[in-house]
Amino acid sequence: MKKFPDGDFVSTYVDTNALTMSVHRSLQCTACHKEFSDQRHPDRAFRNKLQFRIKESHVCRDCHAVEKIKFRTIHEALFKKEGVGEAVVCTDCHSAHAVTPVTGGNVSTSEEKYCLRCHASEKHMVFKSGKSVSIRVQVAELRNSPHRNVSCSDCHFGFSAEEHPYRRFSSERQYQLASSEICRRCHFDKYSKFSESIHNAMLSIGKLEAPTCIDCHGGHAVLSLSENRLAIVQKCKTCHNAVYDIYARSIHGSALFKENNKDVPICIDCHSSHSIKNPFLSDFHDFIPDMCSKCHSNAVIMGKYGLSTDVVKTYLSDFHGVTLGLYRKEAQKRYRPDDRPMAVCTDCHGTHEIASVSGTDIQTLKKTLQKRCQTCHTNATASFPDAWLSHYKPSFTNAPGVFIVEQFYKIMMPLMVVGLLFQVFLHIWRYLVSR
Repeated sequence: MKKFPDGDFVSTYVDTNALTMSVHRSLQCTACHKEFSDQRHPDRAFRNKLQFRIKESHVCRDCHAVEKIKFRTIHEALFKKEGVGEAVVCTDCHSAHAVTPVTGGNVSTSEEKYCLRCHASEKHMVFKSGKSVSIRVQVAELRNSPHRNVSCSDCHFGFSAEEHPYRRFSSERQYQLASSEICRRCHFDKYSKFSESIHNAMLSIGKLEAPTCIDCHGGHAVLSLSENRLAIVQKCKTCHNAVYDIYARSIHGSALFKENNKDVPICIDCHSSHSIKNPFLSDFHDFIPDMCSKCHSNAVIMGKYGLSTDVVKTYLSDFHGVTLGLYRKEAQKRYRPDDRPMAVCTDCHGTHEIASVSGTDIQTLKKTLQKRCQTCHTNATASFPDAWLSHYKPSFTNAPGVFIVEQFYKIMMPLMVVGLLFQVFLHIWRYLVSR
């Protein structure tokens, strides 16, 4: 043992088997410990264990230049911390002598054997509340997860053959919240988005039931949700069961569950996956047309189902859409009108309960639409919604009166302008001739 003035110590034992199996197995001891040799063995003094570990960690940079390793997201985040005075110790993640690779292989053999001596069997972590949770690791699940090339200490830093700190948590939820903090070391971009989300805001005010990384992605059996859209909806159902039931009955939800249709929107298409905003804020409400237009302005997707992309254009060109555009410009100037928010897609079609605008649902939709119109237009009657052209372009079959007037003005306005210019020209010509 090497002891420090503050009473702490560190083991000087080197496991030669672990060293032989490490990526540094071809190196001599003096490749890292340059000041030591068989003729010279200096006695060095350190204030504490942290100072010792920091100094030893800087040896790594003799071979692993900062410029070469900084391109990895986790390293970049660590060097930013070092820039503001927080120490970066390489062995926190990579171990000292049993250095393990982070890419190109499965779970480190030596580390796996060491950790699984305990974690392969059914053992439990007991919390202060008296409840417990299993700490058994299912290796098969781990090897089938996206983290199959990550070693144990890459996530559980601070744990190694030399160190295994004992931690006490008051409850399982506190343990889960602490475990989720591990993810930010590699997924800092996702963590940054999550820190600005409504879920993190709920956690910050003490609502600990709000989901974190492992609630959605799991612990060792990490789920890759990028392709499995149905699994994403099922995850959201865990907390939002009532909304899930409504969505399942909608035109979008029924297409997803009955046909496994990948074109229909799911939770994260509207609410995003990590930077989830509060849907009750005006900022979220005003950008709903942008969300809907991702699909409804896509000619390829709409063409599959015989739907028109004019729905977005007609909305943006009518009173509601134009006014909303003005609202958003004012919002950029940090000014927001105090009147009611302008009607957007969900105000007419609903949010999660979106129904078909044709067939048997049309009468139900009209009754619902009247109630929604009355939130702003108090005296709106049953025929009030019909006075609006909706998303249809005027034609002889749909709104023929509006179509005829529109065509009349398209012809007459140019003729009137040409006639006016001709009259001005004749007046000038007459004036010059008379002169």
